[in-house]
Amino acid sequence: MSDTHAHSIAFVRDTEIPPSPPPAGETGAVKWLRENLFSNAVNSALTIASLLVIYILLSKTLPWLLNGVWTTSSLAECREVLQGKTGACFSVLTERWNQLLYGFKYPSDQYWRPNLALVLLLFAIAPVLFFDLPRKLLAFTAVYPFLAFWLIWGGTILAPIVALVGFAAGAFVFQTYGKSSFAVGFFGAIAAAFAVWIIGGILIPEGASDNAMLQAVPSRDLGGFMLNLMLGVTCVSLSLPLGIALALGRQSDMPLIKWMCVVFIEFVRGVPLITLLFVASVMLAYFFPPESTVDLFLRVVIMITMFSAAYIAEVIRGGLAALPKGQYEAADSLGLDYPQAMRLIILPQALKISIPGIVNVAVGLFKDTTLVSVISMFDLVGMIRGPILASTEWNGVYWELLGFAALLFFVVCYGISQYSQWLERRLATDHR
Repeated sequence: MSDTHAHSIAFVRDTEIPPSPPPAGETGAVKWLRENLFSNAVNSALTIASLLVIYILLSKTLPWLLNGVWTTSSLAECREVLQGKTGACFSVLTERWNQLLYGFKYPSDQYWRPNLALVLLLFAIAPVLFFDLPRKLLAFTAVYPFLAFWLIWGGTILAPIVALVGFAAGAFVFQTYGKSSFAVGFFGAIAAAFAVWIIGGILIPEGASDNAMLQAVPSRDLGGFMLNLMLGVTCVSLSLPLGIALALGRQSDMPLIKWMCVVFIEFVRGVPLITLLFVASVMLAYFFPPESTVDLFLRVVIMITMFSAAYIAEVIRGGLAALPKGQYEAADSLGLDYPQAMRLIILPQALKISIPGIVNVAVGLFKDTTLVSVISMFDLVGMIRGPILASTEWNGVYWELLGFAALLFFVVCYGISQYSQWLERRLATDHR
C-alpha cells in the first residue's frame, strides 16, 4: 500500500519555502502613513487640511525668503533690486547688525569686551549646568559675574572687587553663624555684605575710573540683544537663591519672618512687571542715599529679580509641600540641624520636583526683559521700534526685524527648555 501511494503523488516538497515579503500596505512608508495619518475618515480629513495649510504657508513664505536681498543700504534700493517681485529685505539685518546686538551707543572699538564676556559665560555656566564637570571650576563661576561686569562696563576694577569681597564676607558670616541659627546667619550675612559695600564705596577714590585699564562705558550705552542676555542671565541667577530663601521663610515657624515673606511675595505677584520697571526708572532712586547715583541697569535688575523671585518662591514652595512628612522626620532622626536638613535632604528633592516650574519662570523672565524698552532702555525690541524703524532708510521694514528678534529669543528659550528636559531625565533616579 505504501509503495502504491508514493508512486501516485506527483511531487513532494522536502525543503522549507522561503519567506515571502509582506504585502505592500503592511510595511514601510505606506504602513506608517496609513496608521498615523489616514487611519480613519476623520484623521484623513485632518491630515489633508493640515497639508493644505502647510502648502499655503510655504507657498507664501518660501518665495519671500528665497528672493531676499542682503546687500542694499536702504529699503528704497531693496525695492529697486526686487523690481516688484516678492522678497524680503534682509539688508536691514546686515546693515544694522551691530546695533541689533550691542545698541547704538556702545563704542564700536570695544565690541570685543561683551563678546569676550559672552564666551566666558559659557565656561562659567558649564559646571553649574553639567555637574559631572570638576567642582573646582565653580571657583571661576563665582568670580565670573564681577569679571563680566568689569569687562562690559569697564572703569575701575576696585568696584567689582569690593562687590566680590562683600559677597565673600556674607558667605563667611553665614558659614560661621548659620550652623547655630539659620536666621541669624542669613540676616548676619546680608548685614556683613552691605557693611563691606558701604565702606568699600567710601574708600574708592572719586575719579578712579578716569585712568582705568578699560574705558568706562555707561550702562545705558549697552543695548540690543546683549542687554537682553545680560538682564536675563543676571536676574535668573539672582532670583533663584532669593526665591529659595523666600520659600523657606514662608514656611518658617517665626511669625515675623513668615509674614514678611508672605507680604513680599503676595505684593510683588500682585503688581505688573511694567509697574515695577517704572518704579525702578523713576522712584527707586529715592530709596538710596541722596549722594549715591545708583545705575538704571542695577535698579532694573533689582526689580526684575524681585519680581521673578516671588514666582520662583511659590514654585519651590510647591516642591516643598509635595515632599512627604517622612523626609523631614528622617532628617530629624539623623540628628541634622535645619541648614543641614535643608541642604542635604529637603531642598535637593524639592528643587528636582520644581524644575519645570522654575524653567517656566526663567523662560518668561527672559522674554519679559523686552519690557525695559518702555523705560527708554534700548534692548533688541527697543532698537527695532526706536532708532532703526525711525530712520528714513529702513522705515517700514517690520517682518524681517521682528522675525529676527523672534528667532533669537526662540533659540535661547528652546535651549533652556531642552536643557531642563535633559536635567529631568538625568535626575529621575527614582523611576529607574
